[in-house]
Amino acid sequence: MKVYTKTGDEGKTSLLSKERIFKDSVRVHAYGTVDEANAAMGLAKSLTNRQWAIDIIHPIQQELILLNADLATAEVTENSTYRITHTHVERLEKIIDQLEERRIPQHYFVTPGGTQASAALDLARTIVRRAERYIVRLKRTETVNTPVALYVNRLSDLLFVLARCVEQEELITQVTQIVMQVLQEAKQADGGKSDMLEKAKKLIAAAEKKALEINVPMVIAVVDAGGNLVAHERMDDALLASVSIALNKAYTAVALKMSTEQAAAVAQPGQSLYGINTTDGCRLVIFGGGIPIWENGVLIGGIGVSGGSVDEDMSVAKAGLEALQ
Repeated sequence: MKVYTKTGDEGKTSLLSKERIFKDSVRVHAYGTVDEANAAMGLAKSLTNRQWAIDIIHPIQQELILLNADLATAEVTENSTYRITHTHVERLEKIIDQLEERRIPQHYFVTPGGTQASAALDLARTIVRRAERYIVRLKRTETVNTPVALYVNRLSDLLFVLARCVEQEELITQVTQIVMQVLQEAKQADGGKSDMLEKAKKLIAAAEKKALEINVPMVIAVVDAGGNLVAHERMDDALLASVSIALNKAYTAVALKMSTEQAAAVAQPGQSLYGINTTDGCRLVIFGGGIPIWENGVLIGGIGVSGGSVDEDMSVAKAGLEALQ
């Protein structure tokens, strides 16, 4: 069957009763406008990824086809059976009530266009309003199934609240994505400072495990890239002197951007950093146990360990760093 039939070339079309009427009649305007609204709802459905909204829109689109069949029925007899009933109207009212419960109250006139899907729903709403005006005009002179007029009236209200619910959800999603992107960029910009505490916990746990294995109570300190303390742990029976020494080792590793073992080598008499341990308030430590923490080539902090021999301190500090690899 061809799409074009040429039967409407004279400006007339057929109703379901086969009656021929002019295409610009109020009845044709009415069901033609409902068809237009259906298309706009289809656009909204294609623009949203909210499955709950699609589950509302699609059945209504199918009901609009039935509603148009009622509008295309001009002759009414005792045996006439309408397709749209009060049950359909009540279902729309129930959906409206459910949507109102989830909608954020708005005490101002809405400007359409917050999101693409909500804009399409608002467009469908205005088209439904126009269809309702044609139906009201048609009822003055011809018979129209009462639930049809009620259905169209409720549909415009439903589309309004549906547009608001879809809009608020999509805007919340957009804002959340923007915030998460900003946080991620900030995290990358600060070289991992934002999760330094989590890293410090892992470092200390791994270092403590190693200290237990060699049976030497240790003090373990972790600082950030500015030399500020992030986490500090003193194992039972660790030397009190090690509390400040461990912290200063971590600070030294960051301040000099080298391990305290390396600092010891260049701080010997005749070397380039001889006497450096007497500067900076004597905070700089020049024996092993302090190591800088690098991530993707960026200095993010330092770890300092004290409590055993130099070799023991170094082995525990290195064990801690392995937790980040």
